[in-house]
Amino acid sequence: MKIYWLAMTLIAFILSACGGVNSTPTALPTVVLEGGNAGTVAASHTGGGVIASGVVVPSQKADIALAVGGRVESVDVVVGEQVQAGQALVQLEGKEAAQAAVSAAQFELEQAQQALDDLKTQAESDRIQAMQEIVTFERAVRDAQYALDNFNIPSNQAGLDAVSALNKMKDVLDDAREAFEPYKFKSSGDSTRQDLKEMLDLAQSDYNAAVRRLQLEYNLEVAQAQLNQAQQDYAVLKDGQDPDKVRLAEARLVNAQNQLSAAQAELSRLSLIAPFDGVVSEVNLHSGEYGITGQAILTLADLENLRVETTDLSERDVPQVKVGQSVTVNVKALNREESGKVSQIAPLASTLGGDVVYKVTVDLDEIPEGLREGMSVEVQFE
Repeated sequence: MKIYWLAMTLIAFILSACGGVNSTPTALPTVVLEGGNAGTVAASHTGGGVIASGVVVPSQKADIALAVGGRVESVDVVVGEQVQAGQALVQLEGKEAAQAAVSAAQFELEQAQQALDDLKTQAESDRIQAMQEIVTFERAVRDAQYALDNFNIPSNQAGLDAVSALNKMKDVLDDAREAFEPYKFKSSGDSTRQDLKEMLDLAQSDYNAAVRRLQLEYNLEVAQAQLNQAQQDYAVLKDGQDPDKVRLAEARLVNAQNQLSAAQAELSRLSLIAPFDGVVSEVNLHSGEYGITGQAILTLADLENLRVETTDLSERDVPQVKVGQSVTVNVKALNREESGKVSQIAPLASTLGGDVVYKVTVDLDEIPEGLREGMSVEVQFE
């Protein structure tokens, strides 16, 4: 009996220690990381809205890279130096040759523009010149036709065109010369020599007439062709400059402009220029070293206009965030809070420790003293 009561007492003690058989035990607090991955800090919810972690970043940051490979002639800035937009940062070798190419292209452009301007201003004088040529060649045609009309064609050439007559008279002349050849050194009183000499002289006269006739017809045709060309030129110029010449001059001008643009672009590639106001935060190449195309020589950051970017705003929280929404930013290092507004929500997601997150950019209403790039913050979306 004594043993029975001892056993019952022990059981009652155990049940009392466990809180009773039917009572619900109090659960231990559990930290659930977003996505179930250790080391990932997720945005949380409070009574005032979503809270996310963030970091202070420059409003602009750029790695200034080489557009072309080459040897560095000079690096004109140092780390920590404040530079202005448009300021030269780095110069590659080869600037003199590139400048000479620009000068040559500029000269050709000026020449092409002058040629086009002259062409347009000379339209009236060219038209008058075309008229003068019509008058000149009309007279030439008239004179050539008059001379041909007054030329007496020998009877033995009648019915033949000028070229055929010339060929025929050349053959007759050759035959007469050949016949006379054996007698040309005989006495002038020799009757046979006299007869052959008369035939030779007649053949020579007929040949000269054929040549003269051909020359007259040639003069007429040349004058007529020149007159036709003058009339065509006038037809083109009567309403302005020759369109073909204008198109050619304009094409030359466009080509000169393209050549100048190409030369200027080649020159600009040798100089790295600051795209915005900022501070040089890193220099990777120095004078005398060789850089390759696309290599970043230095890094430029705008540290005067800092902003905040979130790092862990999840896909479940981002629907509650809108552009223009007010936020409170807790700068941990400065132990102070600043107000701001959402200026941008990333359209594409990124992955953080296996979780899908969206970067949200916040512009601060005021940049507090002591705020530096890289400081961690906490952003509460109101």
